Amino acid sequence: MPSLIPDPDVQAELPDALPAIPAMPAMPALSEAERRFSQLPKSLRTLEAAPASLKSYLALGALLEKTSLSSEEQQVVLLSVSRESRCAVCMGAHGLLADMMDLPTEMTEALREGDRLSDQRLESLRQFTATLAKAHGRIDEAAVAALEQAGYDRQQVLEVILGIGMKTLARYSDQIPGTDGQPWPAACLAC
Repeated sequence: MPSLIPDPDVQAELPDALPAIPAMPAMPALSEAERRFSQLPKSLRTLEAAPASLKSYLALGALLEKTSLSSEEQQVVLLSVSRESRCAVCMGAHGLLADMMDLPTEMTEALREGDRLSDQRLESLRQFTATLAKAHGRIDEAAVAALEQAGYDRQQVLEVILGIGMKTLARYSDQIPGTDGQPWPAACLAC
């Protein structure tokens, strides 16, 4: 077993104190999110207490939008991981976004219920995302091969992980006891 006592030579090289990290105001990021969504999801209100976390969440969302996944595929990923993690706030938020994007109602409903999608390629993406999220990333080669057989590639496997990471940050933040966020309208939470 390695020693828990620090090596004096290594410790001598460490600074006495880490440099102070300047405060990062959250308001510009929140203003941008509110402008974009017309209201603020609970996740963003919760993350407001840690501006770096809020900015990370928004940056992950912006990066996901720049991936090779279409907007429809992005919503399949985000709704699938939200459902798998039983995050009603996330389901409501992404259900609302899917509606704003004019995704077919039957598709959004199927994603909310965890039902099969009529489009086989998107269904493969839904199944892969749910499996990956449920297994916390521990999947076998057969799961990746099934997604690739549906027409996706290794880049898109990693882009799915980006979406899961984004929703994991939101879900964990939403579940912290004592958070005081604004929930989405009740109609959006019926999932």
